[in-house]
Amino acid sequence: MTTLDVYQFFKHHPAFNKLIGDDYLFVEYKCPINAEQFKLWSESDFISYVISGKKDWTSLHQKITTKEGQGIYIRKGVYNTKQYFEVDYCVMLFFVTDDFVRRFMNEFSTPKIASQKSYPQIFEVDVDDTLTSLFMTVFNYFKQGGSIPKDLVELKFKELFYNIALNPKNKSLASFFQSLLNKEKTDLDYLMMKNFHSDLTIEEYAKLSGRSLSSFKRDFQKHFKETPRRWINNMRLDYASTLLKNSQLNINEICFESGFKNTSHFNTVFKERYKLPPLQFRTKNA
Repeated sequence: MTTLDVYQFFKHHPAFNKLIGDDYLFVEYKCPINAEQFKLWSESDFISYVISGKKDWTSLHQKITTKEGQGIYIRKGVYNTKQYFEVDYCVMLFFVTDDFVRRFMNEFSTPKIASQKSYPQIFEVDVDDTLTSLFMTVFNYFKQGGSIPKDLVELKFKELFYNIALNPKNKSLASFFQSLLNKEKTDLDYLMMKNFHSDLTIEEYAKLSGRSLSSFKRDFQKHFKETPRRWINNMRLDYASTLLKNSQLNINEICFESGFKNTSHFNTVFKERYKLPPLQFRTKNA
């Protein structure tokens, strides 16, 4: 399954209605009825608001199903998605950079919220009547077509974030926004632990972290005490061994779920590490 760079896909594809600012991107996306599922990654956080249809979003430790009228905030990373066929899937996506969130938190007087030890990869957003109205206002902009003043778009985007941050039911997400004020760069430990199993290149991991390739390798070596390629390979093998012991997935499924591109390579590196091919390892540890 190919991993799609969803931010770049929507930004440069001519077929979608979109509004582009310096630190944000709005997209109206209507999914073809035959596009049941795919794997994607994004270098930016984004909000997904469902106009119609139903879709599953799955990260390494989390699965959320969204339906009409529901919204989620999705952190940068890698996800599997599954669309249901009952109704055509139409969604609005609001991509936003960390810099936009930092400026927003500094500009508006939002209440201080206690920090959390950890945050989920996907936040469920409480969509009240006011937030629904804001979503539909942007949706109507798309339907009207033509050029929309950039200042008006940014104002609506800030209004949308302000509504989310002030809603007590979105306290965890507001706390996450606040946490970004103390971070100039994406936390490598969180990023890699959530995404090591994804079939990304080192260059794509660097992009996901918001760093240049050289800066990513330097920071990675400093933090993990080994090269990105070696660390990723070891983590994928650890994950594969866990799946072999504790899941019913077949060898091909475990290979791709762990981030390896083909079973031949997977079998070779697994045997080098564990002195047994995957199937024999499973039998021995059954």
